[in-house]
Amino acid sequence: MSITSAGAPEPIAVVPSRAVLADLIPAVWWRTMTLVAGGVLLMAAASQIRIPLGFTPVPINGGTFAVMVVGASLGAARASATMGIYLFAGIVGMPFFADAQSGWTYATGATGGYLLAYFVAAVMLGALAERGTDRRVRTAIPAMLAATVVIYTLGALWLAHALGVPVFGNDRSAWTLGVRPFLAGDAIKLVLAGLVLPAAWKAAGPLRRRTES
Repeated sequence: MSITSAGAPEPIAVVPSRAVLADLIPAVWWRTMTLVAGGVLLMAAASQIRIPLGFTPVPINGGTFAVMVVGASLGAARASATMGIYLFAGIVGMPFFADAQSGWTYATGATGGYLLAYFVAAVMLGALAERGTDRRVRTAIPAMLAATVVIYTLGALWLAHALGVPVFGNDRSAWTLGVRPFLAGDAIKLVLAGLVLPAAWKAAGPLRRRTES
């Protein structure tokens, strides 16, 4: 620990053995609160990146990429708090969901399964990141793929229930409405997230070495 000119100890980043990127930030008392608040705002902003498709209630949305970044960079506990607050705030009226939507009706509507899946995927990625999967491309991309599968699975199952359609089928099904149109775009998102996070660890190398010394 270093000493400032005023004689007070300067906060340093405390890096535990199961560290995530957020642990490289100096361990001041407000660190977790700030990270969680930032994650909530990132989710809300990314959810407004929305391209509607005329044949399905599920839009192309930036939220999935934000889920990957939030989960892997914050770790399981902070990701859980972030996604919990994001969902709660949206349900009680904050315009945090896609197209600035909010409320219980929207949260339990056709796309409600994807919102629940955001929580599950973020916590899963946080737990995997605590085991170092986000530090190398060869492990980060499979982790992002697993999270995408979780989002598709929960989202499609709820979509089938909400619309009264089968899960699979070549005509009108959860597969054709909530999964197949998004495969290419989400593949790009998961590869991008799988490249960005290891790159961030590499860029943080000097800080990591300093805080671990």
